[in-house]
Amino acid sequence: MPKQTVALLFGGRSSEHSISCATAGGVLSAIDRDKYDVIPIGITRDGAFTLQPDDAARFALSSTLPGVDDNGTRIHWPESALSREITVTDAAGQTTSLGEVDVAFPILHGPFGEDGTVQGLLELAGIPYVGAGVLASAVGMDKHFTKSVLQHAGIAVAPWETVTVRRWATDRAGVETAADALGWPVFVKPARAGSSVGVTRVASPAGLADALEVGFAEDSKVLIEAALVGREVECGVLGGLDGAAPRVSLAGEIVVTGRDFYDFDAKYLDAPGIDLVCPAPLSEAELAEMQDLAARAFEAIGGAGLARVDFFLTASGFVINEVNTMPGFTPISMFPKCWMASGLSYPQLIDELITLGLNTVR
Repeated sequence: MPKQTVALLFGGRSSEHSISCATAGGVLSAIDRDKYDVIPIGITRDGAFTLQPDDAARFALSSTLPGVDDNGTRIHWPESALSREITVTDAAGQTTSLGEVDVAFPILHGPFGEDGTVQGLLELAGIPYVGAGVLASAVGMDKHFTKSVLQHAGIAVAPWETVTVRRWATDRAGVETAADALGWPVFVKPARAGSSVGVTRVASPAGLADALEVGFAEDSKVLIEAALVGREVECGVLGGLDGAAPRVSLAGEIVVTGRDFYDFDAKYLDAPGIDLVCPAPLSEAELAEMQDLAARAFEAIGGAGLARVDFFLTASGFVINEVNTMPGFTPISMFPKCWMASGLSYPQLIDELITLGLNTVR
C-alpha cells in the first residue's frame, strides 16, 4: 500500500506556541513511517508557514521550551480545491513542489489554530484534516460559549461570570458584586486560552483587579469562575467511525498536593506538587456516568476527531470544566495517557486520529 502524506501543522501565534511544538516532537517520534510521509509545517510566532526539519529531537520538551524558527522558507497552499499540492519557496527564492497532501494534522493549541481559523483555511483548500471542524473548534476554544452550549444541553458546569475589557472599565462595581456572588476563592481565566496561561486563583476581593489584568493580557474576554471542591478527573474522546457513537477512554486524575492548582509549570515543566494518576480510582458507576457525560459534551459542541473533557467530581456529582478540542498531545500528556491505559499505544492513537481525519465528512 502506498504511503499517505501527512502535513503536520504546529507552533502558531498563540501563547501555547511551545506546547504545540512539543506535541509535534512527540508525533514526529512516534508516527508510523512505514505508513506515512510527514511534511512538518511550523508556524512562527508571527504567523509565517515554514518548512521545518523532520527532527523530533529539535522540538522535544525540555528545560528550554521549543519554538519554530523563521528559516526563510514559505509554504504555499493549493491554488484551488481541485488540487492538494503544497509548494515551498526556500530562503533563496526557489519554489519546489512537496507533492499532494492526503491529510493535515493541525496540532495547534490556542487562538489562531485551535479556534477554527486554521480549520477554515484547510476547508477552503479542500484538504481533509484531523480534529474538530470550524464551529466546534470555535465553541471549544471559547470557555463562555462552551459553558453556554453545555448548560443548554443539560450538563452541569461551574458557575461563572464573563467580563469584557469594556465591562470592567465601565461597570467595575457590578463585576465585583458578581464575583462576590460566586463566593471566594474564584478562578480568573482568559476565555480563549489554554494550558493554564493567564489563569489566577483569587482568594479575596483584593486580588480581583490584578487577576483580571493578567487575564486581559491574553484575551479581551475573561471568565470569573466559582472554585469547586472536588477531584479533578479527565477522559479522552475519539470520534466514531462510519457514524458510530464517540468512544471514551478510561479516566485520569490530577492530584494536586503542593500547589494552588494545575498550572503551566506543573503541566509542562515538571514542577512538583502534581501527580497524574491513570486510570483514576472510580467505581464502575462513576466511570460509566463520566464517560456518558463526556460523549454528550463532545456531541453537544459538534465535536469530531478528538477531545479531552475535564471534570470536577464534587459531592453533588460531575461538573464539566472544559472541552479541549486539541488537547495536549505530548507523550506525557493526559489525553494519550488515558488512551494508553485504555489499550491504544501512542503510535496507534496517532494512526487512529489520521484515519478519523481522512474519513470525517465536514
